[in-house]
Amino acid sequence: MSLSARSEPPGSAAGFAPFAVRVPASSANLGPGFDCVGLALNLFTTVRVRPAAQLELVPHGAALAGTPRDARNPVMRAFVLACERAGRPVPAVRLEVESEIPLARGLGSSAAALVAGLVAADTCLGGPLGRERLFELASELEGHPDNAGAALLGGAVIAASGESGLRYLRVTPPTRLGTLAVIPDTELLTEHARGVLPDSYSRQDAVFQLSHAALLGAALASGELELLAEATRDRLHQPYRAPLIPGLAPILEEAPRRGALAACLSGAGPTALVLFDQERADRDGLIEWLRAVLTQHRVPGRVVQLEVNVTGAVVSAL
Repeated sequence: MSLSARSEPPGSAAGFAPFAVRVPASSANLGPGFDCVGLALNLFTTVRVRPAAQLELVPHGAALAGTPRDARNPVMRAFVLACERAGRPVPAVRLEVESEIPLARGLGSSAAALVAGLVAADTCLGGPLGRERLFELASELEGHPDNAGAALLGGAVIAASGESGLRYLRVTPPTRLGTLAVIPDTELLTEHARGVLPDSYSRQDAVFQLSHAALLGAALASGELELLAEATRDRLHQPYRAPLIPGLAPILEEAPRRGALAACLSGAGPTALVLFDQERADRDGLIEWLRAVLTQHRVPGRVVQLEVNVTGAVVSAL
């Protein structure tokens, strides 16, 4: 059955005034927190929602040129799923989408789109799902809760899915925590980045990973940022993905010696995230060094300072 056929008739969505949903980017894993730790960052996907004659999606801007306008689009897919899970007809609305988040760069563009669609639908319907259910649905669609939680809730989110469902802790990192995103111009699909990971690991590597993931969570929750240099070390994915990303290895190894708190691969990459203390670090010196690394490895790209986002998804009137 087509989406338009399942939409409510014109006027049925008129119970709400036009609104916008703004959802932040996110960096997942932060080293050892594979598929369970995410940090929200101040780049945004925005969806503007207005009553319309039928359900339609309109992407805006060069970043979204050529993206689907139907159920293949994550915003549309999430919007429809939220209505289905709420047991309500899909309202006839126009979804206008624009995004600052580069696609396939490891900055949570898909999670932001999914969360935006879910929140847009829940807002249209009067809020029957609520944040906890939205988090569950976003994690289901995304396949893991790291980017989904950060995009929805903001701050740093540490989450686990198990027999008792989804459990998480959302923390607000200290305001002095700054980030520099090293964003190559080329894409790296998550499927490719996951494909290079081994099927099994040694007990030694498993213990290393567990201890460092625990330390990462403790560092974020306590605000002991000096622990991040050790806490972000990883043996699960970064050593295997580094050959796919020129320049990543020296950034991971040298950033703390250059005055940063830590460095890690952002999600599946290719973006690298450098964490630094805004009160103590030489930010300009770090940026100059990171640009030199890109030049040395002949990687077209940019270095962007991004603030940690603490609000998550926000709904505002148009």
